[in-house]
Amino acid sequence: MLLVVLNVVAVIMETVQWLYSAYGPIFEAFNVFSIGIFTIEYILRIWSCIEDPIYRAPQGNRLRFAITPLAMVDLIAVLPFYLPFVIADLRFVRAMRLFRLFRILKLAHYSRALQTFDDVLRLKKEELGLMLFTIIVLLITSAGLMYEAEHDAQPEAFASIPDAMWWGIVTLATVGYGDIYPITPWGRLIGSVVVILGIGLFALPAGLLAMGFVQVQAQRKEAEHSPGLVCPYCGRQIEGRSRDPEEDGRILEWRMR
Repeated sequence: MLLVVLNVVAVIMETVQWLYSAYGPIFEAFNVFSIGIFTIEYILRIWSCIEDPIYRAPQGNRLRFAITPLAMVDLIAVLPFYLPFVIADLRFVRAMRLFRLFRILKLAHYSRALQTFDDVLRLKKEELGLMLFTIIVLLITSAGLMYEAEHDAQPEAFASIPDAMWWGIVTLATVGYGDIYPITPWGRLIGSVVVILGIGLFALPAGLLAMGFVQVQAQRKEAEHSPGLVCPYCGRQIEGRSRDPEEDGRILEWRMR
């Protein structure tokens, strides 16, 4: 966990020119050392995942584990280091170096809070997906209406519907940068409606997430007081128990790693 935090700090500090000029070799050496550790960790996770009953054949395999979110995070953490060996485009390689910031997501392996947040997202994924779809529909609709209302009056600001989408995003999020705003009566009316809808629409996901946290915590408390094998991280009862207590103990020990 400490190595992950230090890596993120190092990536941030590298962008300070005088620091990188003075300590560039140290930054690079630390990056190589970290990549070695993360690569070994990734390989070991892929290799040993079949010890988990979920990924044992024929129901699962290493490939199934490799496409799980946490495994993909581990891959993204090391991939930017190896890409320059196969891709010669310096601009692409430089952009990929920024992906090292995603190493902070590796903290999900060790943080129960992040695991709880993941459980909440899984629990409310359908509702959040519906909210996202609604926001997209409202964004496209408001941008189209604003384009029709303001294009003639402000051809540069509202040159196209994609340009109007910038106004729609800023307005729906109630940020209001003020760089683009309606000046016609119809445009102001549309803008007023969009602002009101945006206030309510962006508040709903917060309520859904709060409800999800309450439900996840309730599930954990219920699992703690129920008989059976319980995961020490998410609090859920582990399915697929065997009738052998020793086997259950081995499964629990694996999941606690």
